[in-house]
Amino acid sequence: MRLHMKENYQQRQKERYHYGRWENGGCFLRPLQPFGKGYSIAMPPPNVTGVLHMGHLLNNTIQDVLIRYARQMGQCAFWQPGTDHAGISLQVKVEKELQKQGIFTKNLSREECLRHACNYRDAYGNIILDQLRHLGVSCDFSKKVHTLDPAYCRTVLAGFVELFRRGYIYRGRRMVNWCPVSQTAISDEEVIMEARRGKLYRIRYAIAELSGEYLEVCTTRPETIPGDVAIAVHPSDLRHRHLIGKHVCRPFPKKEIPIIGDSDVLQDFGTGALKITPAHDPVDFAIGQRHSLECLDILNGDGTLNALAGSELEGLSREDAREKSVQMLKNLGLLLEEEDYEHSVGISERSGKPIEPRLSDQWFLRYPQVERAKEVVRKGLIQFFPRHWEKTYLHWLDGIQDWCISRQLYWGHRIPVWYPKGGDRTDVSAWHVSVDGPPDPENWEQDEDVLDTWFSSAFWPMGTMGWPDPIAMETHHFQFYYPTAVLVTGPDIIFFWVARMIMMALEFLGRGDGEDLKNVIPFRAVYFTGIIRDSKGRKMSKSLGNSPEPLDLIEKYGADGVRFGLLSMAPIGQDVLFDEGRLKQGRNFCTKLWHACRFRMLQGDDFLPKLLLPPQRISGVDAAILLALIQLCEQLETALKNYEFHSAVQKVEHFFRSDYCDWFVEICKIRMKANPSLRAEILGVQDIVLRQLLQLLHPFTPFICEELWQTMGYGEGFLQDVSLLTGDGLKKQLEGLADFDGGTTAPVENLRETVGLLRALKASIGLANCKDVPMYCDGNWEEAAAEEHLFILKEMVGFSTVRVVNSLQGLSTVLTPLGTFAFEANGSDVDGAKEREKLLREAEALRSNIAANEKKLSDVKFCQRAPAEVVAGAKSLLMKNQKDLEEIERILHISQG
Repeated sequence: MRLHMKENYQQRQKERYHYGRWENGGCFLRPLQPFGKGYSIAMPPPNVTGVLHMGHLLNNTIQDVLIRYARQMGQCAFWQPGTDHAGISLQVKVEKELQKQGIFTKNLSREECLRHACNYRDAYGNIILDQLRHLGVSCDFSKKVHTLDPAYCRTVLAGFVELFRRGYIYRGRRMVNWCPVSQTAISDEEVIMEARRGKLYRIRYAIAELSGEYLEVCTTRPETIPGDVAIAVHPSDLRHRHLIGKHVCRPFPKKEIPIIGDSDVLQDFGTGALKITPAHDPVDFAIGQRHSLECLDILNGDGTLNALAGSELEGLSREDAREKSVQMLKNLGLLLEEEDYEHSVGISERSGKPIEPRLSDQWFLRYPQVERAKEVVRKGLIQFFPRHWEKTYLHWLDGIQDWCISRQLYWGHRIPVWYPKGGDRTDVSAWHVSVDGPPDPENWEQDEDVLDTWFSSAFWPMGTMGWPDPIAMETHHFQFYYPTAVLVTGPDIIFFWVARMIMMALEFLGRGDGEDLKNVIPFRAVYFTGIIRDSKGRKMSKSLGNSPEPLDLIEKYGADGVRFGLLSMAPIGQDVLFDEGRLKQGRNFCTKLWHACRFRMLQGDDFLPKLLLPPQRISGVDAAILLALIQLCEQLETALKNYEFHSAVQKVEHFFRSDYCDWFVEICKIRMKANPSLRAEILGVQDIVLRQLLQLLHPFTPFICEELWQTMGYGEGFLQDVSLLTGDGLKKQLEGLADFDGGTTAPVENLRETVGLLRALKASIGLANCKDVPMYCDGNWEEAAAEEHLFILKEMVGFSTVRVVNSLQGLSTVLTPLGTFAFEANGSDVDGAKEREKLLREAEALRSNIAANEKKLSDVKFCQRAPAEVVAGAKSLLMKNQKDLEEIERILHISQG
C-alpha cells in the first residue's frame, strides 16, 4: 500500500528514523549461518582518539556502497568495524589531560598510567563510530573489535612470539628515529622530511700536530660538537689526504680526535671535511662502525644535552644549545662564517618536532615473505586500484629495512618477553617468551616496551576473525569470510599497513610453496582513495582551518547528499578537490528524486510493482527508456566492479535527470493528455523505472531510497533485502514487451535529438518562448515522423503548424535526424550569408570526419584487432556522417537557387 507523501523530504528526521529501524531490525548483523557466497570488508580501524574528518567520510562511504551492493547481489555480506588503541596519540592526550589537573605521569606507576588511559579510551573511544552512524554506515557494530580487546591482544602477542621463535624478531642496539617530545623510537615511515630554513656554520678545528694550521668543517648542528669523535675526509681528496692519521682539537669539551679517511665523505659538500658524531647521525654511525670509533651520546631522551656535553651546555634544549655553541665558537675565534641554508629535516609525524637520530636498544623485525608479497601483487592475486600504486608498493619492498617495532610507552601491547629478575638481560637463552608469561612471575621482570601500533594492526583481517584460535576462527566463520573482498584505504599507509598485512598473512596462513595463495592473502583488492584537498590544493586539516566539520555538512545537506556529492568529486586515481557546491548538488539530486516519485504518486494508484505489464507490446518511447535503464544497470555493474564510484554516480545522475525527468516524464505528460487510454501502461513503465532506480541508488543514497521504497509501496520489508536485477536480468523480465536491440528505440532517439536541435535553433534566433509560430520543412514530412511524434514535437518544441515549402532560403535552418527544418527569425530576415557560412563549416567538418573514418576502416589491422563493437561503431558513424553531408550539400544547392 502506498503512503502519503509530503511535499518536501525531511532528510535528517528520516535519516535518524531509518537508521534506528535498520539497527533494530538486525539489517547489518553478520548472519549466524552463512549462505551462498561470502563477502567481507574489514574497516580500517580509526583511532580511539579520533573524530570524524573528511577522509573518514569518503573512505566509509565507499565501503558502505560496496557492502550494500554485495547484499543486493545476494551475497552473505559482513562489514567488520573496529577501533585502534592509537599508541602514542592517546598517551599524549592522556598526559596533557592529567597535566591540567597537576598530575604528571613520571610520578605515577605504570598501572596508574594505564588506568587513566583506559578511562580516557572508554570515555572517548567510540565517538567516531557513533559519528559514522550519521553517515549511514551499515557495519555490524555488535562485532566491533578494539585492538586492546583481550582476544585481539592474544592475536598480536601470539604473532610476536611465533615470529620470535622463527627468527624474525631480535633485540639490538641500533640507530633509530627518536622523538624527543614523545620520548620513544618511531619508524622510518613515521618521519616526514620537510624543507626547513636554517644556518650552515663554517668552523675550524686546530690541527694538533701542525701549530697554527686548521681544518675547516661545515655543519648545521654545532650543538653536537661535544659528541664529535673524529673528522673524516675522502682518501683521494688532494686537499686533505696528507692530514689522515693526524688529530684535531675538539673545542668543547676539549679533546684531541683523529682525522680519518672514508670514501662516504662527499668531496663537493662544504669543505670536504665531515665531523663524525656516531651517536647522532646514521651516516656518522656507519663510518664510526667501520673505524671502531667511540659513540658519545650527548642527549637525554627529552632532547636536552647531558653531562657529556660539558657544564656550559648541560640541560639546554637542542635549540638553546645551538645558540650557546655558536657563541662559544665565536668567543674562541673558531666560527668563520654562517649563512642561510635550506635543507631537509626529519619531522616526527606525531609531534611535529624534529626527530633525533639516536643509538638505542630496541626490538626489530626482519620482514617475512617479502618475495611472495611482491608475487601476489605482480600476479594480480591482489589488485590495486588505481594500478599505478603497484610500482610504489614494489619499490618499497625492494629496498625494505628491518623495522623497529618497540616503543617506549606504557599504552599498547606490552612486549611478551620476561628476563630473570636481577639477571643478565643480554643472555637470550635465559629469556622467557610467551603469550601468558612464566608460571612463576615473581621471579621475572617483563620488558617495559610496547609494540608499535602498526605491528598490532598488521594482523587485523586475521585477528578480527579469530586467528590463531581454531575455536574462535570457527565461531567467526573464518573459512567463509576470509580473505576479505577489498581494503579501502589511503596511499599514505601503503607501507605502514597494506604491505605488512600482506606479509603477515603469507607468513602465518601460507606455509608450503604449493599453497594456493588466493585463499591466504588478506584481501583480494585494495582501493586507494585520493587525498581531499581544498580549492588551493592544500591537504585539508584542522590545523590549517580549511576543513569543514563533517557533521555540520551532514546536518546541512543530509547524509545522502554528502555521500552522493563526495563520490561525484572523487575520480579514481586522483586527489579530491573539495567543492561544497557538489554536496549541495547531491542534496538537490535527492530533492529531485523525491519530487519525481511524488509526481508519480499524484497520478494515482495504477502501478505494477512486480515488473508486469499488459500483454500488448509497449510503445517505442517506453521501450527507449527501458533500454536506457537496462544499459544503466550494465554500466553500474562495470563501474562498481572496477571501483569507479565517480563514474557510477555520474551515470545514474545523467540517466535520472536527463533521460527520465527531462525527457521521459515530459513525454509521458503529453502522451497521457493526448490519449488517456495509455495511462495505465505509461504509469506502469514509470513504476518499473523508479523501482529499479531506487534499488540502483540504494548503495549510494540509502536513506531516501528506503523512505521512497516504503512510501511508494514497491515491496515489503527492507530495501536492502530485495535482490537487485542485473542488466541481463531486467532484460529477461521485460522480454516480449519490446525489442531492445535498437530497432524499436532508434526512432525515439531520432525524435529526442530533433527536439534538442529545434529547441537550440529557436533559442538562437530569439524564439525560445514563442509557441505560436510555424515550422517549415522542404521534404516529405509524413514519412519523416509518425503522427504521435508530430504531436510530441509540437508540445516539446513549441510551434503551431508544419509548413512544407519548396525552398528554405531566407530562413534559419537546422539538419535533424527527421529532416531539415526551419523557423523565421523573430519577424526579421535571416542573414543568408551567415547561414550559408555555417553550413559550409559543418560540411567541412563532416568531410574531415569521413576521411578519418574511411582511413581507419581501410586499415586491416584495426578491423582485425579492434573489438567488434568498436568497428561497428566506426562504420555506423561513417554512414551517418555521409548522410548528413549529403543533406547539407542538398540544402546548399537549394539556397544557391
